[in-house]
Amino acid sequence: MSTSTPKKVSPLMVIIAYAIVYIVWGSTYFSIRVALQGGFPPMLLGAFRFLLAGVLLLVWCALRGEKLFILKNVLNAAVSGVLLLFVGIGIVIWVEQTLPSAMAAILVSAAPIWFVLLDYPKWSENLRNKWTITGLIIGFLGVILLFAEQVIKAFADKGITTNLTGMAMLIIGSMCWTAGSIYSKYRATSGSGCVNAAWQMLTAGILFIPASLMSGEVQHLNLPAITANAWLGMAYLVVFGSIAGFSAYVWLLQVRPITQVSTYAYINPVVAVLLGIFFAHEHITFWLIMGLCVILGSVLLINMAKYHSAKSIKLKAQS
Repeated sequence: MSTSTPKKVSPLMVIIAYAIVYIVWGSTYFSIRVALQGGFPPMLLGAFRFLLAGVLLLVWCALRGEKLFILKNVLNAAVSGVLLLFVGIGIVIWVEQTLPSAMAAILVSAAPIWFVLLDYPKWSENLRNKWTITGLIIGFLGVILLFAEQVIKAFADKGITTNLTGMAMLIIGSMCWTAGSIYSKYRATSGSGCVNAAWQMLTAGILFIPASLMSGEVQHLNLPAITANAWLGMAYLVVFGSIAGFSAYVWLLQVRPITQVSTYAYINPVVAVLLGIFFAHEHITFWLIMGLCVILGSVLLINMAKYHSAKSIKLKAQS
């Protein structure tokens, strides 16, 4: 996918794509919560979601006449699919059994911080910029702020340590998502982005099946007990979260600067927090809101640094 030269496209289509990425991706945290509370076992939810989405997307690509079975592309997609979807999203699904969806979204919003730290080929560029360094420091302060409240509670109530474990897992999941993104970036192939996404989803969906078997979910599954709301939540994740949202994101990366597209990191947690408060009656503390604001401020500084760097390179090329 190209991110260097934005293409001329319909402004209305750009607005629609941004709305999908902003709102749909932010609402997937709430939809996961609904599906879990309605009776879906976590690993089986991942299997259903990504197998269905992967098959549907692969069929659509086949109908468009795209090449599906290029071994190198499939293998690269499989590796990134494991990191992005099986580990990254799998941890989100698992943790949301005990943590509020809003808290999960807030912790995952720190992903741009890990991207700067894990993108080794860009260290010489990123870590020399004062705004990037400032953003990283502020971002870590925000993450510490999120953990501080839970650490204090852990001394008063030993049961709260479950929350700390879940929060630590979300940080690991966010880092794996970043690692998968970086791997996909540097292992880019000439294949279709949609085909690549389909194989990523299929890989993750297949891996969720043995995970579900090993955790005893399949053996104890009671399909009639799963509520209609849970099925609706799962369907929403398949159609809107995994197909529409991801496709809109890929398309935006092709037609708009990446610094603009990455603004989804500012909006997603806000959407998740609002949905959690108004529909799931989740309790969001002052410290969680403060941590969110600090993290989003750090992401803004990091993206500003990238924007100014790209702008200066462009001006030098024109001179």
